[in-house]
Amino acid sequence: MGGGKSIVKLTEKIVPVMGLAYVLVALIIIFAHAYNIPETFGLIFEDAFNFRAIFGGITGSCMVYGIKRGLFSNEAGVGSAPNASASADVTHPVKQGLVQTVSVYIDTMLLCTATALMCLTSGVARIPDEDYSGAPYVQDVVSTVFGNFAPVFITVAMVLFAFTTLIGNLYYVDNALAYLNHKKTPSKKFMTVFYICCVAVIFLGALVEMDFAWTVANITMGGMTLINIPCCLILSGIAIKALRDFESQKKRGLNPTFRARDIGLDESKMSCWTEKDD
Repeated sequence: MGGGKSIVKLTEKIVPVMGLAYVLVALIIIFAHAYNIPETFGLIFEDAFNFRAIFGGITGSCMVYGIKRGLFSNEAGVGSAPNASASADVTHPVKQGLVQTVSVYIDTMLLCTATALMCLTSGVARIPDEDYSGAPYVQDVVSTVFGNFAPVFITVAMVLFAFTTLIGNLYYVDNALAYLNHKKTPSKKFMTVFYICCVAVIFLGALVEMDFAWTVANITMGGMTLINIPCCLILSGIAIKALRDFESQKKRGLNPTFRARDIGLDESKMSCWTEKDD
């Protein structure tokens, strides 16, 4: 309800703390089961270079499943994260673009890898069945070291991750609604009704079967990606020119600043990065 600035103030405090705490717990569990590390990496490389599995995965559901979960883990190519990046106060858009690429590595390479190694080294069932997946599996993994504290920690972590994701997404929607309303914030009455509908959707999502929730998420995120990637290709020429402008200024020892005219854009058609911003 406090708008974009209050969301930023909250998430910039919560996200780093919960991210570091989660990675720290994962490292403790990995080193507590250090005797399983060689076997774990053996299993990883065995499956990674199992050519029968590779070609089966390319033609089967493995690759599709990987793409779906990959999209969900960091949203690269979906087009949602740029909404947050676009609100950053920087002198050059490439600065924020470079920061945004780091988030992909933090999400997927750090947090997801920490979870995978934590699960594989724990000694808990390596291939859980369908009813024993997700949070219950991870809770059992964490409980091998932290005992009864494990369900509490995983629950709190999931709540914080989910909460920051939800308010971030609502912030995106606020901006989208304002744009559709001729760049004016809709009435307070409309927004109140909208927020109530959002809360109802959240409760519905928590109550439906997990398979159905994942299917809806996959379809909607896939739809966003199909719209966004062609747009990225269309705008790629402008992005590359902006990158070259940034690199050129860095080589001259300057703090890069951006103006639309520097890469041949018509400032009369721009709402930002013009002389009016000086």
